[in-house]
Amino acid sequence: MKIRPLSIEGAWEITPQQHGDPRGLFMEWYRFDRLAEAVGHPLRLAQGNLSVSSRGVVRGIHFADVPPGQAKYVTCVRGAVLDMIVDIRVGSPTFGRWEAVRLDEVDRRAVYLGEGLGHGFCALTDDATLSYLCSATYNPTAEHTVHPLDPQLAIDWPVETPLLSARDEAAPSLDEAHGLGLLPDYDACRSFTAALNTRTMP
Repeated sequence: MKIRPLSIEGAWEITPQQHGDPRGLFMEWYRFDRLAEAVGHPLRLAQGNLSVSSRGVVRGIHFADVPPGQAKYVTCVRGAVLDMIVDIRVGSPTFGRWEAVRLDEVDRRAVYLGEGLGHGFCALTDDATLSYLCSATYNPTAEHTVHPLDPQLAIDWPVETPLLSARDEAAPSLDEAHGLGLLPDYDACRSFTAALNTRTMP
């Protein structure tokens, strides 16, 4: 697999090598050792999620308090999505910036985003199915969201009328979330990651 850092610190794109023949195909869609080599530490596997969305659904922008945060390794096992990584870390040199990666059942790419980054996606097909590997279990009191249509973020979603959940529809803007003290601190995120990097691989 090829692992490429994205323009936002703490995020990577992973492209697996697919081996196909008339019977089908085989690939390694996750390798803890290869990811750890690129990221600096192993991904602690605490929870696995599966998300199925209709075409035009936008989910996000979701994030968790740091510590402990929730790193995510995301791939699309059916259909296609435009996956969105958003830097919401206060003090980051790329604060407010986003980067999009198409995840689909053709190239079968994945993205890894470290603790403190915001995540969302837009379903490009019906039954778009995402698989998440997460470093921490879901904690509703430590989970937050920023409105995906916030003009300040100006995310270029590939749909005219996004379908949002009630929670995402009511989410604060980036400025409002900042004012409420909800956003992760860049230096705190870097310190948390540095502590992870000192741990030895099993």
